Amino acid sequence: MSAEARRGPSILRGLEWSFLLIGLAAVDTYIWINTSTVVYQAYQDWAFDQKLRALAPSAWRFAGEEFRALFGKERAKLEVRELPLPLPKPPQPVPRTPARSELIGRLEIPRLHLTAMVLEGADSGTLRKAVGHIPGTALPGNTGNVGLAGHRDTFFAMLRDIRQDDAIALETENGTYQYVVESIRIVGQHDVQVLAASNKDALTLVTCYPFFFVGSAPKRFIVRAALSAVH
Repeated sequence: MSAEARRGPSILRGLEWSFLLIGLAAVDTYIWINTSTVVYQAYQDWAFDQKLRALAPSAWRFAGEEFRALFGKERAKLEVRELPLPLPKPPQPVPRTPARSELIGRLEIPRLHLTAMVLEGADSGTLRKAVGHIPGTALPGNTGNVGLAGHRDTFFAMLRDIRQDDAIALETENGTYQYVVESIRIVGQHDVQVLAASNKDALTLVTCYPFFFVGSAPKRFIVRAALSAVH
């Protein structure tokens, strides 16, 4: 057998190993990104509850409570004993512009079983780990249109099933703002009027459309809700 004939199978085996390693690296990256997002959301959700109880959150306490929750019922007992509910605080407007990736609050849509932490910013880094408050739109507690953005294949994937009159809650350290869905529509990706300032208290959720489109989606799915109550 000539040297060239022997070299052929070696090259094929080398290519097979190269493709295998590339595939494994891609799978590892996907698992790491998704796992880190889940852990980040879980910690921020827990830390937000601690702040509402006027307690200082820490990674060690979070890890300890999660460990106890996995191996027994001690966490529930500790919460009853150590985490007394504080006196309710009156809602107050946010007086300053939050920093990028600063925690804004927690978004909940009960009928869709959707719960996600909300951070300041609509850049790719922020939207990878949370729902983002769109800079330049109103903040909860201030009069105007609160704009929130999320990816159609992660946090806002369930928006495809939202309906008119669905309830939406946006919980912050200054109070919980309840909204009711008024309209659902699809617009072009450059239609910024959906985020225009308003003299009424409103909430606008924005994600890409179609939901199952491969690649960069050409349109935007818009959910508009009106403020109904503040607690």
